[in-house]
This record gives sequence, structure tokens and C-alpha cells, in this order.
Amino acid sequence: MATTSYTLVIGDKNFSSWSLRPWLALTHCGIPFAEERIRLRQPDSKAAILRHTPAGKVPALKTTGGVVWDSLAIVEYLAERHREHRLWPADEEARAHARSISAEMHSGFVALRNDMSMDLLARLPPPPIGEVLETDIRRIVALWKDAHTRFGHGGPFLFGAFSNADAMFAPVATRFRTYGVDLSRFGDDGTAAAYVRAILDLPEMAEWAEGAKAEVRQRASA
Repeated sequence: MATTSYTLVIGDKNFSSWSLRPWLALTHCGIPFAEERIRLRQPDSKAAILRHTPAGKVPALKTTGGVVWDSLAIVEYLAERHREHRLWPADEEARAHARSISAEMHSGFVALRNDMSMDLLARLPPPPIGEVLETDIRRIVALWKDAHTRFGHGGPFLFGAFSNADAMFAPVATRFRTYGVDLSRFGDDGTAAAYVRAILDLPEMAEWAEGAKAEVRQRASA
């Protein structure tokens, strides 16, 4: 077995969307790492996280040289350290586009995050969809279609093969399933729905979900 030089500090798998992103990139690429989970929403959660990262938030990637925190910074680091996995597209224009939409996911879609928070194992009715939330969903549908139409030929993911952009948008796919969102109501011609299925069908997503179930069982028996 390969020796790992990484430890990924994450939160609860049922609702830590930011933790899922680098975990998915690492796991999909088969990059060895140890996993350390901190239960969130507890009185000592902040103190526990601060023992690993000065930012006081998960995820954090502990390396032999220090700590990388923030999901986008971590996946960028992995792309640089493990170029053989091509976590960004090889084509220059596609790579710039992938970075752009990943940054947009990182900094935007506040209404989606607030009104449709990640609750991986739940199946819930859609929340009231006001103008701002509708704008977010329509933008995501259009963004996915544009990326796949321009760059995704030959594969089910946004740029064909799996990339950091897919890691960044994977939690959004889980939200659309959790809240039963009919994407055709928001301009989808089937491309976005197919992309959601492709993400959710990843074996790594099933593995993450099993981890979430185990955590829920553990809390119930505590």
C-alpha cells in the first residue's frame, strides 16, 4: 500500500459540502491520504478545528510541509503536486474556463447555499424558490450546459474527464437530489440532469454517503 503524506481534516459527511470537494478529488484520483473527521455544530468544534488550521474551518489538508486550507486552495495544490491526474483540463482555454466556474462556485450562489443547504441523506421538498434562488439555479444549469457543450465531448463530466470543476460542483448535485429540484423548470434541456446523475453515480460518492450513514448511526447510538 502506498504511504500517504496527507491528512485531510473534514467535517460531518452528511452536511459538510466544503469537505466533500477535496475528499472527492483525492479519492477519485487514488491519491493516498488519511482522514480525520471533526464533528461540527458542537461546543468544542471550533477549538478542535483550530488545532489543525489557523482558519478555524474545515477542510484542511495537512502535508509534510504544513497545512493547506480552503477547498479551492486544496484542489489547486493537488493539481500542482499530482499533474499526472490532470485535475485541470490540459487545453489552455478549457483550463481557464474550469478555473473560472470553480471560482464562481467558491464565491457565489449564496441563496442556494442558504436555502438548500447540504443534507446528503435527506429527501426534502423544495424550499420556496424566490427570484434570487431561481437566478442561482438557472445560472448553474446554464453554466453546466455551456461547459459540457464547449469542452465536455467524450465524457459525462463538465470537461469530459473528471476535473476539479466537478469536485467543486459535486455538492450542488447532491442538493438538487435532496430537494427534488426539477431542473427542466430552470431551463435544463437534459444536460444538467444527466450531469447530476453522472456525479451521483460515482463510486466515490457512494463511499462518501456510506460514511455519512455510519456517522448518523454512531450519533444515534451515542
